[in-house]
Amino acid sequence: MPVTIKDLKTNGAFFQHLNKKNEYKQKTRETILRTTAQLIETETTEQRPGMLLGKIQSGKTRTFIGVMGLAYDNGFDMVIVLTKGTNALVKQTHARLQEEFSGAIEHDAMRVYDIMSLPDNLRKYELSQKLALIVKKETHNLERLREALEEKYPQLAGKRVLFIDDEADFASVAYEYKRDQNITQMRVIASKIDALREHLEQPAFLQVTATPYSLYLQPEDMTIHQGKVFQPIRPAFTELVPVHDRYIGGEVYFEKGEKDGHLASYLFHEVDEKELEVMKKMDGRRVKMDRLLSQKNITNIRQSIVNFIVGASIRRYQQRMRGRRERKYSFIVHTERGKSAHAWQAELIQGFEELLIQASREETEEFQQLIRSSYDDLIRSVSTLKKNPAPSFEAVYKEVRYSLDEEYIVSSVVNSEKDVNELLDHKGELQLRAPMNIFIGGQILDRGVTIHNLIGFFYGRNPKSFQQDTVLQHSRMYGARPVADLAVTRFYTTQRIFSIMKRIHEFDAELRRAFERGGHQQGVVFVQRDLKDDIMPCNPSKILLSSLTMIKPHKRMLPVGFQTGYKTHIQKTVRELDRRITSLYKQKNQSQKNAILVPVGEAKKLLRLVHETLVMEGGHEFQLDEYEGVLDYLSSESEGGGYVWLLTRTNRNIQRLKQDGKYENSPDTPGKGAGELALARKTAQEYPALIMLRQEGKKEHGWRGSPFWWPVLVAQAETAPTVYANKTVN
Repeated sequence: MPVTIKDLKTNGAFFQHLNKKNEYKQKTRETILRTTAQLIETETTEQRPGMLLGKIQSGKTRTFIGVMGLAYDNGFDMVIVLTKGTNALVKQTHARLQEEFSGAIEHDAMRVYDIMSLPDNLRKYELSQKLALIVKKETHNLERLREALEEKYPQLAGKRVLFIDDEADFASVAYEYKRDQNITQMRVIASKIDALREHLEQPAFLQVTATPYSLYLQPEDMTIHQGKVFQPIRPAFTELVPVHDRYIGGEVYFEKGEKDGHLASYLFHEVDEKELEVMKKMDGRRVKMDRLLSQKNITNIRQSIVNFIVGASIRRYQQRMRGRRERKYSFIVHTERGKSAHAWQAELIQGFEELLIQASREETEEFQQLIRSSYDDLIRSVSTLKKNPAPSFEAVYKEVRYSLDEEYIVSSVVNSEKDVNELLDHKGELQLRAPMNIFIGGQILDRGVTIHNLIGFFYGRNPKSFQQDTVLQHSRMYGARPVADLAVTRFYTTQRIFSIMKRIHEFDAELRRAFERGGHQQGVVFVQRDLKDDIMPCNPSKILLSSLTMIKPHKRMLPVGFQTGYKTHIQKTVRELDRRITSLYKQKNQSQKNAILVPVGEAKKLLRLVHETLVMEGGHEFQLDEYEGVLDYLSSESEGGGYVWLLTRTNRNIQRLKQDGKYENSPDTPGKGAGELALARKTAQEYPALIMLRQEGKKEHGWRGSPFWWPVLVAQAETAPTVYANKTVN
């Protein structure tokens, strides 16, 4: 008989306690019930595990602990929680389980152990209780687990065991061969877990992650060979962790942030690439320690520190005025991996603090201008909220001076396990020692360690060489955030990195949507363009993030962040574009108000000519081969093949910059049904569309006084969600 939710025992002591303690909302409760029922009903293995898919810092742990409790009430005797390879995360997980199951532990119904601290002399009385073992995904921990199950306590092998693989970033891909040492290590660990399974009678496997390797979304019949076999691990079932109301994720930073005037539009602060160079190592020619408050080449670094102090001051003032407890806040600097760079960054931040304290006590004009500039920046977003009135500049200025005088700021370097352990509190979470805490570090800060009340994130790692899941794990600004804290939050990175992270968000969001609409069976296609201009399947492990494009129905692609070439240089090319477009319409005997179907080769010629006329600004790209590759793929996907809808408009006078100083990104006037984008989406059903907008390019609008064409590519409605890789890792 199949096991359904109705067959589960939901009034058992474990689940009842958790349900009452955590007050699970209906969606979360249903996810816990469905997951547990499927773990009982479905045969899950290390190769075909159950998947609990959440978002970064969105309540995954809370949900899998609920699954643990319900599993204990329904026949499971032991849960083995596999954690990422840091002692900090082991400690955090141990403390969390001790807290969640405190009642059962007090009544001798359960025991929680770190596998490395498992006693050698557990008695029959203790072994009869429910067990939770925390095992770091590391060879020594897994060997200790093997010894426990096979040698010391072989009676445990007969119990019903549930493996929960927490933060299973790599676990959805089994690598037969890969030079990368970490991946090879993961394969060894996977093999050890698989060997353990043979000694257990009824093991079940559940992977918990926010960053799944997406190979298992591939259609079942797609086999990819890249020298050695690349074997997909497909989940036996997938459940999505519901996203709670207070969650702030990529949608806020990369989607809502594009809406002018929205609170989220103030979050991103662009950092010049040269400033990241400053952060790498001490250079007395670049940085004068006595001029940190005025040097131009560290403007954004300085602004990030001052904004953090002012932002925390605003929030603490608001809390005090409302009679609430004043909270402590945190700021992360993550630009380099090396310890020498971290030491230099710590020295730099200490220098800022000392000069700010001195300038505050003297109330220099320079200090007042810094605080005023920061206040003016932050108050724009604070003012979008009605519930928390924006404090006056005078009140914030006084608050900042008091904070500096009382030494509210503390900075800590976190680049090793030892550093993390020294900073952890009794719950295994990073301790906030003072009202304003600055953490300087690298990868160690990303491995599941909880960092509370984060309102500043200075990020400069180069995602070009990173996997998607790694970069997402770097996104520590995601998670449960009060909207009032979000109003003083700022995210500092380069335009290039921000663009890559936006692509990653689009990729991640589309994968989740694929699950929601049945993509677990349907699939998301990975394609790449090879040297012969043919479209071919692509191994997802080979994707370079900087070359990744997420294609979905009616997605638009257009160059943003450019200036035109000078009139004398581009006018001949613009005239050629005019001639070609006019000729195409004459051939079809159509007015230029209408959309016409043209061969994809003609559309690519237009894009090549446009590419000659635009000059991209730093951090912005218009990769011609990427646009041509996407056009090739989209047109080949249509039934007739090889055609594109062309839609043109002339006599346009768009400003180069918006009122807030950002580059214009909507030349296709979307939104009211009469714009080009609305018409293109209506037309682009079977074939993609290319919108060509002839701008006058007047100097008073920020251009160089020459007409130019602005292209917008729109995917057709009848296209499958696709990850297109223009280039791949060798």
